[in-house]
Amino acid sequence: MHENKNDSNVPLTLDELHETAQERVHLIGEEFTEGFAFLQKYPKSVTFFGGARFTESDKEYMQARSLAGKIVKDVNYSVFTGGGPGIMEAANRGAFESGGQSLGMTIELVQEQVKNPYLTENLDFYYFFSRKVCLSFSAEAYIFFPGGFGTLDEFFEIVTLVQTGKIEKMPIILFGKDYWTSVDNFLKKELLERGTIDEEDTNLYTITESEEEAINLIKNAPVRNGIKFHHKKPELALE
Repeated sequence: MHENKNDSNVPLTLDELHETAQERVHLIGEEFTEGFAFLQKYPKSVTFFGGARFTESDKEYMQARSLAGKIVKDVNYSVFTGGGPGIMEAANRGAFESGGQSLGMTIELVQEQVKNPYLTENLDFYYFFSRKVCLSFSAEAYIFFPGGFGTLDEFFEIVTLVQTGKIEKMPIILFGKDYWTSVDNFLKKELLERGTIDEEDTNLYTITESEEEAINLIKNAPVRNGIKFHHKKPELALE
């Protein structure tokens, strides 16, 4: 790749922009190819999301650790996370301690990537968005614990993909009633009452604090085929 002239406030030429774009598209394509190949090795899985700041003394950490262990033992599914600390570590730890596949889709950062020590296998990504796509690609269920902006971003993206039919309907389990009931109340008051979502949209997710309920939802969910690709694009109307 050409030396970055922007360091000296000199704009790239059109040829340099074209070359940079081609290299970036190539890298993105490689990440998706490697990510999907990684996923194909584990056709039945559950993905955990949640805050990175929880420690092993927190209730949420202990709940995620316990639930992931039971998913491995009772359902025999792999557990995917972003591979970092907090809820990710807790879920990987529960799966690892129960002898299951404890998997991480980690991100390369300027600083050294913080990987939790409970991964049986992981795949590094450079781009956040390609990692995010792979984390949401073909799990049989998504489990969200309390978290920050990133957790809410991931929740709203997945629930939007289901709402719009871009991915198949599957269990979206919001674990932790205090936290998620507040989010649910906001959605019903500010979105539903304004007509920006429909009543049925509030049924796309389940709020619980019951491991048994979560396990039953996962057991009863069909095995997914991944994102529904629409091979025929809609024709554009010509003026």
